[in-house]
Amino acid sequence: MAFIEKILKEPSYGWKDENGELEKPTTNTLFAEALRRINVFESKKNWISAISWLMAICMLPFFYFFIVKYFSWSLLAFFLLYAMIIMSTHGTIWFHRYSTHKAFTFSHPFWRFITQNLVIKTFPEEIYVVSHHVHHALSDKAGDPYNAQAGLMYCMLSDVNHQSINPNLSADEYEKLKLFMNHTGVQLNNYKEYQKWGSLAKPSYTIALWLLNWSFWYGVFFLIGGHGLACTAFSAAMFWFVLVRAFNYTGHGKGEVKHKDGVDFDRRNLSINQSRPGFFSGEWHNNHHLYPGSARSGFLPYQFDPAWVYIYSLYKLGAISSYKDSKKSFMKNYVNRQKTDEQ
Repeated sequence: MAFIEKILKEPSYGWKDENGELEKPTTNTLFAEALRRINVFESKKNWISAISWLMAICMLPFFYFFIVKYFSWSLLAFFLLYAMIIMSTHGTIWFHRYSTHKAFTFSHPFWRFITQNLVIKTFPEEIYVVSHHVHHALSDKAGDPYNAQAGLMYCMLSDVNHQSINPNLSADEYEKLKLFMNHTGVQLNNYKEYQKWGSLAKPSYTIALWLLNWSFWYGVFFLIGGHGLACTAFSAAMFWFVLVRAFNYTGHGKGEVKHKDGVDFDRRNLSINQSRPGFFSGEWHNNHHLYPGSARSGFLPYQFDPAWVYIYSLYKLGAISSYKDSKKSFMKNYVNRQKTDEQ
């Protein structure tokens, strides 16, 4: 078995059925698995999955007060802006292009920390980064942790069911896995600690950063607009946190072939370019699958990429020292070649 195929903890229902095809569990099975995966009383190694859901649960009171006490049309507008654009773009910048694909390099750890905490924190980096490497290696195949062909709930519950790391890696395998996260600044367990906690990230670091981040951002929003604005911002973060789980489902055609000629050039998988995620956060997903290491994914003239705007702006300011941009390669290998073939 290849290393990339063994780094995630396999769900109880398995990745494949008896015929070697993608296992498609029922909704009840998926929820039962999720409840087992967040049960810290069964195993402390479930802590990181539990933290992911605990963050969402802790945001519910903010949402209650936003709806019941502070709701206004102006706050609703801010809610949509923060959830759909600010949180989404940050997810692309930090989790996707930097933490997973190393598409750019910060000139100093200070700028990395600022970018990491540029918005309200919603889940630990480890849950996203490791599983996303597997997703690219096994896109739309059995073992893809958020395979759209297994249905919406398979993707929605993937953060707890499919994205935790394998707790039974050897010392050499664990050291190799740490290379996926070393550049992020996240404090990582040594092998003995990993055997105890079943994670890359240290629990103490993860919880401390969560509390500090939330305290800082609640204070900032409170000073700007009182409890109403603060509750709105945290509600928006929760909204994004829940709905982002559906992105890979829609971003891979809901498990069906939905490529469009002249728009989706990568036909090796089901990924498609969608306008809303593209314009709002730079997630031109089919382009990204062609060039996952690129700091820019909006290659065609109309494909605005707000994440790239942030990255390039910080580069000009000296906060980012280098980046990878695959636009020229994309235009040469796909767009210009297509025009030549048509002639």
